[in-house]
Amino acid sequence: MSIVKLADMKVGEKGIVDSLKGHGNIQHRLVDMGVVKGSHIQVFKKAPLGDPIEVKVKGCALALRMNEASMISVVVGGGNQ
Repeated sequence: MSIVKLADMKVGEKGIVDSLKGHGNIQHRLVDMGVVKGSHIQVFKKAPLGDPIEVKVKGCALALRMNEASMISVVVGGGNQ
């Protein structure tokens, strides 16, 4: 198991949200969309230039900018994800 930033994950990789480093409106928006500690998350698509990325959280597809994705730490590897 390792902890990586969501922005650094590859398409198809799955993990579990470990922490959210954002603040203010950005953090509230991410929490409202279901990006909370313990949530399963998967990188589904990346735009040709890498920004934005599409992720799936709690069965919903979300588009996140790379600066938002870099605020999210994810535990990847090992176990049933």
